[in-house]
Amino acid sequence: MNNNNSLPYFAMVLVQILYAGATITMKIGFANGLNQLVFVVYRHLISTILFCPFALVFERTKSRPKLTFVVMMKIFVLSTLGSTIHLNGVSYGLAYTSATVSSALNCLTPCLTFLIAFLLRMEKVNIRSFKGQAKVVGTILGIAGTLTITFWRGGFQLKGLVDKPLIDLSNTKVFHGHVKPNWVKGATLISASKVSWSLWLILQGLVHKVYPAPLSMNIMICLFASLQSSILAVFFAREADMWKIKWDVKLLTIIYGGIVISGLTYYLVLWTINKRGPVFAAMFTPLELPIVGVFSAIAFNERLHIGSFIGALLIIVGLYSVLWGKTDDNVVKVQSKDDVENRIKASDTFNNDGKERN
Repeated sequence: MNNNNSLPYFAMVLVQILYAGATITMKIGFANGLNQLVFVVYRHLISTILFCPFALVFERTKSRPKLTFVVMMKIFVLSTLGSTIHLNGVSYGLAYTSATVSSALNCLTPCLTFLIAFLLRMEKVNIRSFKGQAKVVGTILGIAGTLTITFWRGGFQLKGLVDKPLIDLSNTKVFHGHVKPNWVKGATLISASKVSWSLWLILQGLVHKVYPAPLSMNIMICLFASLQSSILAVFFAREADMWKIKWDVKLLTIIYGGIVISGLTYYLVLWTINKRGPVFAAMFTPLELPIVGVFSAIAFNERLHIGSFIGALLIIVGLYSVLWGKTDDNVVKVQSKDDVENRIKASDTFNNDGKERN
C-alpha cells in the first residue's frame, strides 16, 4: 500500500481518536451545566471565524467554483443534516445516557449509511451471493443492536474498573437540575441523529461534485449550523446566564469542538469521502468505542448493563459483516455529469440544476 492509498486510512483513524475526545469532553461539559444549543452555536462560530482565512488563502477566488443560490441551499441542507440535527441530537442524547453508549450507537452509522446508499441505488446487493447476504444480515444486526441498547437494561451491570470515579459526574449540575438520566430517550435521540449523519455522509459527496471546495463548504456548513441553532435558542435557551462563558471545562468543550471537530475532523471526513466514498468513511466508527469505553470505565467508573454490552457487540458484528460484504466492491464514484444530475434529481431536496465542475 503506497502512501497515497494509506492516507485515507490514517485520516479516518485520527478522526475517530478525535471524536472519542469530543464525546468525553461533551459529556463532562454538559454534566457541568453547558447548554446543548449554546454549545452548538459557539462551537460553529469559533470554527467559522478561525478557518475562514484558510479557505481564503488555499481556495482563492479563481480556483473556487461559483457559488449559486441553488448550491448554497444544498449546503444549507447539508448543514441542517450533518450539524444542526445530528449534533443537537447527540448532545441532548448524551446528557441522558453515557458516553460509552453514545459511542456504541455511533457504530450504527456504517449500517445506516449502507442502507440509505442502497435505497438511493448508490450501493448494489446481490442477494444470491454470500457477500450480498452478509451486507443484509449485517444491517439487520446493527439495527437489532441499537434496539437492544435502547430498550434492554435488565440483568446485571458489568463491574467498573475502579472503586471510585476520577471524575464524579453524579455531583454535577445536570443530574441535580432539570435533566435526569433517561436511557430510552437518550438512545433514541442519538440513534435518530445517526440517521441524519448517514444522510450527510452520502449527500455531501454529491454536493462536492458541484462545489469542489471542501474548506469553503465546511465554513458555510458551520456558519449555517450556528445560525440555525441560534434560531432554536430563541425558544429553548433564552436565559442570559446560559450564554456566559468562563475559563472552565465548558469553554474547553466548546473550543475543542470548534477547532478540532467542526474544523479539522469535518475537513478530513470531507476529504476522505471524496477519495474513497461515504461507506468507507463510516466503517471506522467502531474505533471510538474502545477508547471511550476504557476512559469512561476508569474516569467515570461507568458500569454498563449487560443489554448495552450485547447491543454493542451486535452492532460491531453487523458492521464488519457489511464491511466483509463490501471487500470486492469498487468505491462508489460518480462518473459523469449526467450521473451527477440524475442522482441529484432523485432527491427532493437536491434539485436538477447541479453541474459538475472540474
